[in-house]
Amino acid sequence: MVLYDDTWLWLVILGFIIAFVLAFGLGANDVANAFGTSVGAKVLTIRQACILGTIFEILGAILVGAKVSNTIRKGIISPELYTNGTEDVFMAGNVAALTGSCIWLMVATLFGLPVSGTHSIVGATLGFSMVVNGVKGIGWVKLAMIAASWFISPLMSGIVSSLLFKFIDILILSKEKPLEYGLRLLPIFYAFTLAVNLFSVFYKGSELLHFNKIPLYGTLILTFGPALIVALLVKIFLVPRQRTKIQKQCKKLLEEEDHVATTIPVTTIEEAGNQEITTHFFDKDKNRRENVKHITEGDDSKLKRSLLGVNAEQKSTLDEKVPLSSETETTDVDIEIAEEGDTNAEKKDQSMARDNVKDKPETAGLFSFLQILTAVFGSFAHGGNDVSNAVGPLVALWVTATTGSAAQKVPVPIWVLVYGGVGISFGLWILGRRVMKTMGEDLTKITPSSGFCIEVGSALTVIVASSIGIPISTTHCKVGSVVCVGRVRSRESVDWRLFRNIILAWCVTLPVSGGLSALAMLGYRAILNALR
Repeated sequence: MVLYDDTWLWLVILGFIIAFVLAFGLGANDVANAFGTSVGAKVLTIRQACILGTIFEILGAILVGAKVSNTIRKGIISPELYTNGTEDVFMAGNVAALTGSCIWLMVATLFGLPVSGTHSIVGATLGFSMVVNGVKGIGWVKLAMIAASWFISPLMSGIVSSLLFKFIDILILSKEKPLEYGLRLLPIFYAFTLAVNLFSVFYKGSELLHFNKIPLYGTLILTFGPALIVALLVKIFLVPRQRTKIQKQCKKLLEEEDHVATTIPVTTIEEAGNQEITTHFFDKDKNRRENVKHITEGDDSKLKRSLLGVNAEQKSTLDEKVPLSSETETTDVDIEIAEEGDTNAEKKDQSMARDNVKDKPETAGLFSFLQILTAVFGSFAHGGNDVSNAVGPLVALWVTATTGSAAQKVPVPIWVLVYGGVGISFGLWILGRRVMKTMGEDLTKITPSSGFCIEVGSALTVIVASSIGIPISTTHCKVGSVVCVGRVRSRESVDWRLFRNIILAWCVTLPVSGGLSALAMLGYRAILNALR
């Protein structure tokens, strides 16, 4: 490494360290955007999600990330203001931007808040710039585009995902034999998913890989050629295999249900209070089974609440098998539940609504396999868009330190993109499961079919924006898709309070990260003045 000025070494070292921590925070917080729905729908384990995420986050960073990195680096503020001997101030400013964004993102992650890394870095960049130059040199047009995308992107992503879900619902889910209809459309799903990915890679793609020199007709050939080949291969080889596999799974499931048809005993609440009860009879959900099965002797009130905490149809069946022993006990239970307040009643209604949101076994098998591809799609899009949040200021710092000019127009070094991708992957493995749970389980009930629509719709929005250089928030896109598809399926299944809290977290991200960056800039500028 040869620096233009050796006195800048401390800024370079500090910048690289903070950028890695920022990338770590992005992986820990934003990883839910790529894999939260897949883990929530139970089609991938957390370990499998981390392995796939590590591979495709880095690939997305290399192949697509340079476009948005340039927007973060040059579109928000004007580097030309720092060409009069104040290059060290520009470098310190980028370190301050990394610092402010890093602090806020790590704090939010530790509290389990899914905030926007894009919001954070844009706010932090504005924070240091306003300390140095006020409002001078801010790219207001680009900033307005970015700000507009924060509100438009979740809406557009939600609309795309909802339309796709309605399309699938009409053509597949509502059919008497959904498997056959789904298998007919399976080649189209694979071809479409692959085509969008390939187009995003080759259209005005990486300068380092010379994809930017490919003409439009070449891009179209490279996009639709492989997509058509994949569609043909899926039709010939995958569809028959999937039909056989899913039919076997459905047959096995039916045999298991027949075997455990009525395992709950005819008893009273008092008699049940001192024994273990299996619950295959009234609920196939694993978590509900375990909650009731672990009720042991001496906890009658807990047993009553658990047995009554099923949905209306299940409760009706249960009442026939397990009658309450007296009117007094019924009143006691009602009073105890009523005392828990409106919040618990709302949660019970939400739980009942979520119990009714499910895929048929054959469609679950079909979309479970397909959702693995869409999870990779989302991970690739996330790496392409969000790695720029970590490496945009770092690239500006590196270019200035090695060339001596803040206005140098050079390609984004590929090793810097890899560096950011590795940092994101570390965050994914170590802290990613926190926000995964929020996005994949807490916000609404995710099934394989809805998860597929959520991931394709949100990733398509992100990929298109990344291809034209607008750093939109993957968090906003995924949340928009999750909420809109959840609302289409069942309004009651969406946790609107959690959604409100997420919106509030979004609103404070930009000013908080900007303020932290401004404070950091004041400190770094004091150090620069002391060293001069």
